[in-house]
Amino acid sequence: MFKTFSTLAFALAAGLAGASAAHAQAAGGKATTMIIGFGPGGGYDLWGRTVARFIGRHMPGNPTVVAQNMPGAGSYVAASWIYNIAPKDGTIMGIIARDAVLGPMTGDSGARFDATKMTWLGTPTVETNVCIANSNAKVKTWDDLLKTELIMGDTGPGTGTRSYPLALNALLGTKIKLVSGFPASSDVFLAMERGEVDGICESLDSVIGKRPDWISSKKVNILFQGGAEPNETLKDAPFIVDLAKSEEQKAEIRFLYAGQGIGRPFAAPPNLSPATLKAMRDAFDATMADPEFVSEAKKLGLEVNPRSGDYLQKLVVSIYATPKPIVDRIGALIK
Repeated sequence: MFKTFSTLAFALAAGLAGASAAHAQAAGGKATTMIIGFGPGGGYDLWGRTVARFIGRHMPGNPTVVAQNMPGAGSYVAASWIYNIAPKDGTIMGIIARDAVLGPMTGDSGARFDATKMTWLGTPTVETNVCIANSNAKVKTWDDLLKTELIMGDTGPGTGTRSYPLALNALLGTKIKLVSGFPASSDVFLAMERGEVDGICESLDSVIGKRPDWISSKKVNILFQGGAEPNETLKDAPFIVDLAKSEEQKAEIRFLYAGQGIGRPFAAPPNLSPATLKAMRDAFDATMADPEFVSEAKKLGLEVNPRSGDYLQKLVVSIYATPKPIVDRIGALIK
């Protein structure tokens, strides 16, 4: 979360300066910019760069799409820049954190955008979040997590690496101690390998994509899973909603994990012309059906299970209709 408005202003100005050169190319028909709300090496970076390599072939004029990292505050910097500053001419798109979409709703000061008015292009997948721990950690199961402290790394406000542990500590009594300041999940994975932290709550596809052997060889234990519904491939990992102690807690946890249905959201500025909106959404949908894109994603360990921009728009609107007491409760817990 940003401490002052000046911090946000500086970050947005830096982002604007960095994106201006790429946009200048775009205006000349040479390039479009794909803004990635995190540093290099993480799951969002991988998805953003993979989509960027293919989506241009499905856009009018077949522009080159240049990927540009704009990290900061769990992708709030990127989302705020796309919403408030980026040109509305079809030359800017980006990928932000799924949970950042909930930031304005929960009152995070760094989330300076209206998620219901953002242009949603779609998501290449819907997801399962897993909280994992090194096999040599004292915490090996959910029951252990209720009794013994586990040190986990997080990648900033607005991300599941931070929001889920904070909320679950309060709601269900887990004993997770967070270490902040990691630019991307890949940095947390390295810290786990060095023994600096014991675990992370991260997307299943990100874990498998960057450390394919961790789960299969039991180098890590899956303490529990979360999402819109249980992942059938993780039969031995308890589903977090089932661990709730009351119907009220179940409702709170469902809202907490609503972002998993949002997946890896790709967005563009608000108030695009109807023609530009259609062109960008059509290009995203065509990319998701592109055999070469699907093959490349598979090679990278990414599961393509896409949803359209219209799906995302309706989902965001429905999430924002959540009763205010639940929103306030979760919002207070994850700040």
